[in-house]
Amino acid sequence: MTQPVIDIKDVSIGFDGKSGETLHVLRNVDMSVSEGESLGIVGESGSGKSTLALAAMGYLKRGLRLLDGSVSFRGEDMFSRSGPELEKIRGGELALIPQNSGQSLTPTLRIGAQIIEALRLHSSVPPAEYSTKAIELLSQVRLPEPEAILSRFPHELSGGQQQRVAIAMALAGEPHTLLLDEPTTGLDVTTQAHILELLRDIARERSMAMVYVSHDLGAIARVCDRVMVMYAGEVVLDGTTRQVLKAPVHPYARGLLASIPRLADRQLPVALDGRPPAPGGVGVGCSFADRCALSEDRCRAERPELTTLPTGEQVRCYFADRALELSLRGSGVEPAVVRADGEAALSLNTLSISYQQPGLLDRVFGRDAAIVATVDDIQISVARGETLGLVGESGSGKSTILKSVAGLLPPVGGTITVAGGTPLAPMVERRSADHLRRVQLIFQNPDDSLNPRHTVAEILSQPLKLYFGLSGEALERRSAEILDRVRLGAHYLDRLPSQLSGGEKQRVAIARAFAADPDLVLCDEVTSALDVSVQAAVLDLLNELKETQGTTYVFVSHDLAVVKALSDRVAVLYQGRLCEIGPSEQVYSAPSHPYSEVLLGAVLEPDPDVAPVLAADDVVESSPPAAGCPFQRRCPRKIGAICDTDMPPWQETNNGHAIRCHHTIATLTQLQEEDARA
Repeated sequence: MTQPVIDIKDVSIGFDGKSGETLHVLRNVDMSVSEGESLGIVGESGSGKSTLALAAMGYLKRGLRLLDGSVSFRGEDMFSRSGPELEKIRGGELALIPQNSGQSLTPTLRIGAQIIEALRLHSSVPPAEYSTKAIELLSQVRLPEPEAILSRFPHELSGGQQQRVAIAMALAGEPHTLLLDEPTTGLDVTTQAHILELLRDIARERSMAMVYVSHDLGAIARVCDRVMVMYAGEVVLDGTTRQVLKAPVHPYARGLLASIPRLADRQLPVALDGRPPAPGGVGVGCSFADRCALSEDRCRAERPELTTLPTGEQVRCYFADRALELSLRGSGVEPAVVRADGEAALSLNTLSISYQQPGLLDRVFGRDAAIVATVDDIQISVARGETLGLVGESGSGKSTILKSVAGLLPPVGGTITVAGGTPLAPMVERRSADHLRRVQLIFQNPDDSLNPRHTVAEILSQPLKLYFGLSGEALERRSAEILDRVRLGAHYLDRLPSQLSGGEKQRVAIARAFAADPDLVLCDEVTSALDVSVQAAVLDLLNELKETQGTTYVFVSHDLAVVKALSDRVAVLYQGRLCEIGPSEQVYSAPSHPYSEVLLGAVLEPDPDVAPVLAADDVVESSPPAAGCPFQRRCPRKIGAICDTDMPPWQETNNGHAIRCHHTIATLTQLQEEDARA
């Protein structure tokens, strides 16, 4: 029998609690990965997925220790190796693509220098070819103008671009084994789909083993041969991808699948009741018993063993045969209906935004600088209580629009008004306290928005003190209530961001925004770091607040299924230009803009039998063409010269659904129907 590349046996990892007791993060975990095999590890935040993946590298976060078991890589124990031996392995034979690319890149070094360092330390590429190889790696991960990217610093790139650089650096050493910790979290749907295809191809060519940690079951379905489901630090289900995603025999796995929004439905997914136990909080019985619809007294009295079924799966459950009775469908709850009071909560009037600003001499002498708009001529009105989804690839201008509305980036043209037609000052420093409270922004990366030196209590106290003057017991009580609404308990108040998982940090960021009791919430990829169950709970919370308080949202996400589940209307952006807008159901069905077709075709479903539809020669662009349709160079339905020279006209289908295309609505409908039949 072939020796596994990674072999983890009966591993338990934990830390010492305040009273000196040992608290388990992992309990008696076995994991083996063979050469050429791709293993997916799934589960909620705090289940131990990342801890297990890092342990495979012989690494533990500060405060954790190996309590029992062994970790071997190519037959050698990782925790008995010296520092120099581990440094030689890490980044070379065994590479890691981390979840948070912003923390893995050195902020003071240019991208080219960082990739060349990885090539120098971990590859056999000759020094004379470093620059050529670096450009090749950046092209592989679909970064536009890779030569220009090499000279930039990390802060000059978007979160998605930083993540692609981290992937390129991991591939630089031509690893035999790759550990991926949420590697595509910040990527748009087309880039994610293409990079997953790239990783699949590389793994097959090199017989590379992969361990893929992710909340995204669609990504797992696309790249993994086998899936391991973890809960509360232990393995509860292990089987082939088809077994686990098509007919899971553990109630927890079925709950995860029911938490996923689907393109085929416009209904909110089902969030699992309750929350996972804290480390050390697992009793003598099944760790999932308190949240399980099938649990009985035996489940709370005895811990089930991981047993092998006749079909080959390993499952930790007394009622695996009954688990198949549990539904994998959503809740059937429709998003809250828009309050039709006729008043716009937000209006963008011919809005144009640019990161390029006039120089000092231009301002002194009153000269008009030639500024190219990153976002141009955006005309959108959002009704009170409505959720508007903004979709498009990285660089389409979604987050740029949110920053401008929040006062972080002044527009170069047009105006922004809120309820009552009141214009917002272009910069946040000039806005009144009331406007600051009414408009709240939740950032994509909580590590960039949460002060690492402040506890959760201090983070939440800032808006509560500033806007409502709370203090003492009232402040603490209100903070605990807000945490409970985002599925965190009061015991989180004393924790620092570094003591939280990625999903927990994002929930704190959401809680801080809602602490201000805002009228308008700008959501910039707020669910990208969340596991599917917590994502479902947050979507349900956003929907509840919209229904009960009339909260208005502008919701930016790369996850088109999430956008459909929550949004009343959707606006599709390409290169800072609006190409389609209308009710959610109509934008997601024919006829739709050719660019919307490309986005929808790249969506990954949590089903190994459903493959994305990708164009082989599709190339990301860094800027729109000087004339004609912005999408002309990538459009699969390009007509001819008119697309190169003339800006397409707006055409309205019905009920406010409009498409900007040279094709007539009738022609688009016919073409899309023909493709569907084919």
